[in-house]
Amino acid sequence: MSAKTVGGKGGKSKTSAETKVLTTRSSKAGLQFPVGRVHRFLRNKNANHVRVGAKAAVYVAAIMEYLTAEVLELAGESSFHALMFPLHDVSSIDTSGNAAKDLRVKRITPRHLQLAIRGDEELDLLIRATIAGGGVMPYIHKALVTKPSAPVKAAVKTA
Repeated sequence: MSAKTVGGKGGKSKTSAETKVLTTRSSKAGLQFPVGRVHRFLRNKNANHVRVGAKAAVYVAAIMEYLTAEVLELAGESSFHALMFPLHDVSSIDTSGNAAKDLRVKRITPRHLQLAIRGDEELDLLIRATIAGGGVMPYIHKALVTKPSAPVKAAVKTA
């Protein structure tokens, strides 16, 4: 990670005591999502022009980063299941970690995102959007599944 320095006049060298290292609010909070950009969006998209505190942007950026990490982790697992078990129900198989990265699956497709979001009960309640190219969840109703044929019993004689 490179740090930006604030200098004074162009061309003059500064001593180490005179240079000031800038740290971003994202790095102070330990986040990857840009806290400054989130803060700007919160201020500009505010319809009532209400003041937005500095901690609000950190909080929103942290929530967005957590949800993104959760969806990507589950999508990586579902891309693994789509590769290994193409005809099985994805939500019933349990693994841990990011299986897409372990098995060198290059891409997480919209189908994997759809399976990940719909397979998790809490994310399904939160994200009720239609994912373009996501398809539908695999489901076959019990009545449509063919039952193994049982041998027909001999007719009982009635006298």
